[in-house]
Amino acid sequence: MEQVRAAEGALMAQLPEGALMQRAAAGLAHAVLALLAGPAGDQPAYGRRVLLLVGGGDNGGDALWAGARLAARGCAVEAVLLSDHARADGLAALRAAGGRVVPAGTAHRPDVVLDGIVGIGGRPGLRPDAVAELGRYAGVPVVAVDTPSGVDVDTGEVDGAHVTATLTVTFGTHKPCHLLDPAALACGPVHLVGLGLDLPAPAVEALQPDDVAALLPVPGPLDHKYSRGVVGVRAGSATYPGAGLLSVLGAAVGLVGMVRYVGDDLVGDRVREAHPEVVGAGRVQAWLVGSGSGDGAAGTLDEALADDVPLVVDADALVHLTAPAPGHAVLTPHAGELARMLDVAREDVEARPLHHVRAAVDRYRCTVLLKGRHTLVAAPGHPVRVTTTGTPWLATAGAGDVLGGLVGALLAAGLEPYDAASVGSWLHGAAATTAADGGPLTASAVAGALPGVVRDLLRAAPRGGSPAP
Repeated sequence: MEQVRAAEGALMAQLPEGALMQRAAAGLAHAVLALLAGPAGDQPAYGRRVLLLVGGGDNGGDALWAGARLAARGCAVEAVLLSDHARADGLAALRAAGGRVVPAGTAHRPDVVLDGIVGIGGRPGLRPDAVAELGRYAGVPVVAVDTPSGVDVDTGEVDGAHVTATLTVTFGTHKPCHLLDPAALACGPVHLVGLGLDLPAPAVEALQPDDVAALLPVPGPLDHKYSRGVVGVRAGSATYPGAGLLSVLGAAVGLVGMVRYVGDDLVGDRVREAHPEVVGAGRVQAWLVGSGSGDGAAGTLDEALADDVPLVVDADALVHLTAPAPGHAVLTPHAGELARMLDVAREDVEARPLHHVRAAVDRYRCTVLLKGRHTLVAAPGHPVRVTTTGTPWLATAGAGDVLGGLVGALLAAGLEPYDAASVGSWLHGAAATTAADGGPLTASAVAGALPGVVRDLLRAAPRGGSPAP
């Protein structure tokens, strides 16, 4: 977070003293009032109890100044100081507005707790006194100031006790822990308060709808089926025919001019029955290999590599891939598969996904898409992209096969591997959310929703944009 601190310092040098903290406090107070107002926005703030848990950093100051604003609106605000170095100006403002500082363990049960314990410079884990004070208010909504105290801000890792927030109000820009699991799970919804910071390129970013629309392959008036791209699918087997069908389904959503299926004859017959537009062997611009290939995965991988075109390597083929891989490859492991590739425990991959996806890039020297609740896409020389679209209902059999086919189609359409993987993952998650509509879904339904998601993106978004950090 050195980049954020440097940007804040540069801006503070141009503004009156305390102006930046006042901006943050105003946004924080507004978010707390909205939470207190309830879903319908009709609950009064007057008389509601707010507890501030205040550390010695700037986010403790943000909490105190926000508390002063809330007290001025009629809230009953109490503060427990968990540091001997709480900001004096914030304390004075809180008291002047009618707020009170109380000893630990003596506060009234609040309607909301503001977590201003540790800021972006803090280390993972919380001190016992902070854990004890938090424990007194189990079940009370918690608003984290900037980041939930106790998480690792830069890596998204957690180690020891930490705050689990109902809402996180962050300032200036999203921090990696807002995007990266497992810390992202502790953030709840994240509300961004803009501060006008001049920030460098981030190490971690998340595509927004306009970014995805700008990267989508859109045919021109002179395009034909070959110029739009041909993707080949080497997936499925007599044992796992569904993997071949679903991989084709993901590839055949209209983003390329042609899909070829090469594989088991029985699967091929079923593919052509379901998708008469799919053809057989021939020249391709990209391959998808490995999904449901079983014992034939090594052979299909070798044949695809021999073509020297971009390829997606998934599932069974991943264990046969040697490092380094071709630079135009996209590897699509889930946590268990990446654990086997790196010879580590699955639990370690799940606890440190950013670390391990970067380790995979260092070993294989190509694009790696690590599937998960928040999928990560990493490639040499690029920031890690985090996919925040999706729904828990997407954890269903065959969803990864659809994703592989979709990424393969985007590769064949001409996207660079890094963009194909991150755009494919974003579209896959958005289609799942659309198909689920708050309820269960199947992998086939995800594929069925993809054309509509693409259409809506192109209608709504301008061509152009850049990823949001």
